[in-house]
Amino acid sequence: MKLRHLATFLAAGLATLLTACGGGDGISGTGSSAGTLRVSLTDAPSCGYDAVNVTVQKVRVHQNIGAAETDPGWSEIVLPTAGPHRFDLLTLSNGVLAELGETPLPAGHYTQLRLVLAENSGTAPLANSVVPTGGTETPLDTPSAQQSGLKLNVDIDVPADKVVDVVLDFDACKSVVKRGNSGRFNLKPVITVIPRLADAGMRIVGYAVAASGVEVSAQQAGVPVKTTMADADGKFVLYPVPAGSYELVVRAPGRATAVVTGVPVFATAWTTLNSALTPIAPPPLSLPLRTVGGTVTPFTGEVRAVQHFAASGPSFEVAWSAVDPVTGAYTLALPVDPPLRAAYVPNPLALLFVPDLAAKGLYTLEASANGALKTSDIDANVVVPPIDFIFP
Repeated sequence: MKLRHLATFLAAGLATLLTACGGGDGISGTGSSAGTLRVSLTDAPSCGYDAVNVTVQKVRVHQNIGAAETDPGWSEIVLPTAGPHRFDLLTLSNGVLAELGETPLPAGHYTQLRLVLAENSGTAPLANSVVPTGGTETPLDTPSAQQSGLKLNVDIDVPADKVVDVVLDFDACKSVVKRGNSGRFNLKPVITVIPRLADAGMRIVGYAVAASGVEVSAQQAGVPVKTTMADADGKFVLYPVPAGSYELVVRAPGRATAVVTGVPVFATAWTTLNSALTPIAPPPLSLPLRTVGGTVTPFTGEVRAVQHFAASGPSFEVAWSAVDPVTGAYTLALPVDPPLRAAYVPNPLALLFVPDLAAKGLYTLEASANGALKTSDIDANVVVPPIDFIFP
């Protein structure tokens, strides 16, 4: 997979990075005064893997979005210790961050960040690898031009005498793509850059049913902004989450989808949704999951299923699938049972969930490839024939 193709995927998945620290008159780009850029790494949950390992060799930033690898003007983030750093992304969820380092920079505006991964070699441990659940460690096939790094288009203001914190949210679930039945996997990095304004806030903390595989996401307009897995006690921490209003979506194996609408997130205070005594515990499914599938041409991109609450309610993503790069196939397993809805209430005795019967089994499939989007409405209450998406 060529780096220029990879950059297209990254650009599509990146959130626009807002100014992380305000104030000061030093944003001149002249180098007459300095600020500090600090970078950390986190992860959304992975699907069907016991480990997803990546090795970071260096992080570089530049003020020119078109700067080439050998151009002058690059600044390098100083890693905590010498040498490449190997991370299991699956350990960096539920609010856990790994600090990649920091560096002083001339005050100014920065538009390009490059994450350079080490290459796999014949020695152990593998620099970049995946361990499928119940399987053995397998190399991740990464872009051939790793020396220049994974290019991320960003929008970072570094004010004079300020520290700017940014988090690279590496979505392991969407970044690892199985290559048909070959037993090999491609690394197609999907990374979101999030400003970390304050350690005091930007979090949603709560409890879901204590069970294996409970996924919790904060979504806006049907798009997940931050996702994590609840721990063995059902506790979840979504961090960092930019200040705003969100739908909190809880998906647990064998249970209906539960959504809390209008959950606020603040820059300076935690949002505590509920307690361990009143966990979000969707009822078990009364109907079997409906399998929906088809192909996408060309063999790239992704397909997701979005559900809509009745009466102009919010939308939310329920399932997602990468497109197999060998066959073009995708498969989604969708609940037929109606989703549950509860409005956010500060410090509730218990969240009151009500099933939305009008939304039962109704979804919109959204396929994206080569920067284009196509949709198809489906009714999962009945058998759904294969749905193919063909892009120019």
